Amino acid sequence: AKRMTAYTPDREDWIWFFVLPLLSYAAIFGAACAMLVAPPSALFIVAGASALLIFIGIRDAWDVVTFLATRR
Repeated sequence: AKRMTAYTPDREDWIWFFVLPLLSYAAIFGAACAMLVAPPSALFIVAGASALLIFIGIRDAWDVVTFLATRR
């Protein structure tokens, strides 16, 4: 069996650890800019982006724990 010596991120890791958080923070920034124009809609965007960040954090923590538990 091939022994893994270092962690190498694949496409899924790039999406979950970098792309989705970046999109969430961009949505929060966009909502902050839109707060003067449409406050109710902007607050819904902030709520959705915050929920997405919580979900991403839970998934990423689970991914790290699984990686460490299955590594020999």
